Amino acid sequence: MTSDPTVPGDDVDPFRNEPTARDEAPQFVLPLVVRIERDAPPARTDALETAARAVLTILSDERAVGDGEWAQVMRDWQDARIRKVVRRARGAEWRRAEALPGITVTGKSAEVRVFPPVPLDGWPKDLARLQVSGTDLDDPEPPADADPTAPVLWLNPDLDMSAGKTMAQTGHGAQLAWWELSDADRTAWRRAGFPLSVRTAAPAQWAELTSTERPLVRDAGFTEIAPGLTVAVEGYDRAGDLPGDGVRRPVG
Repeated sequence: MTSDPTVPGDDVDPFRNEPTARDEAPQFVLPLVVRIERDAPPARTDALETAARAVLTILSDERAVGDGEWAQVMRDWQDARIRKVVRRARGAEWRRAEALPGITVTGKSAEVRVFPPVPLDGWPKDLARLQVSGTDLDDPEPPADADPTAPVLWLNPDLDMSAGKTMAQTGHGAQLAWWELSDADRTAWRRAGFPLSVRTAAPAQWAELTSTERPLVRDAGFTEIAPGLTVAVEGYDRAGDLPGDGVRRPVG
């Protein structure tokens, strides 16, 4: 599932049809692959939260910053439209995906592997052959209340999106929160293991969330839904107060 949020410092409406400077730059996409085995699919909310943490993990990885081996392509990706695509894999497909350079982030039931950005028309063969459709997931039980001490990514209650599409949106929300933070707050969030929650807002709550200056994800409307707001980021400023023990969630 692909989507494109508002980007920092971009005062051009991302839904305009006219080309902008970002459209003239080479276009890249951040691939994410969720593991969905037939007999053991992940819980939907856990998959959404794991995808968001996967995006934060690659943004903070030493290979993606400074002079790291992924740093230039990460900069190129963020200089153009910010796109993410979520595909699914199982069995041998998943093993082939894990053999490619990237990072696997594990939740309670979900596994999501994030890869360095690739050109829109330059996907590795073992990723290009993976399916985008078929990412319908459910929660066996209603998710618990959001953790009030950590950032929360609130979903628009008026939208009906597949899990794959929603994973791309939560990844966008996590990235917007990351951009808002100081280096010290980013370090604290990373050391704490990037705790966050993804929940669907109540209609009245959504109206309040979107009437303030909170970071908001605005989907470009390329797939599934019309252009508009999908995620509101609340409590990103709490990241700097999280207790960090230096132990991160499983990645590899």
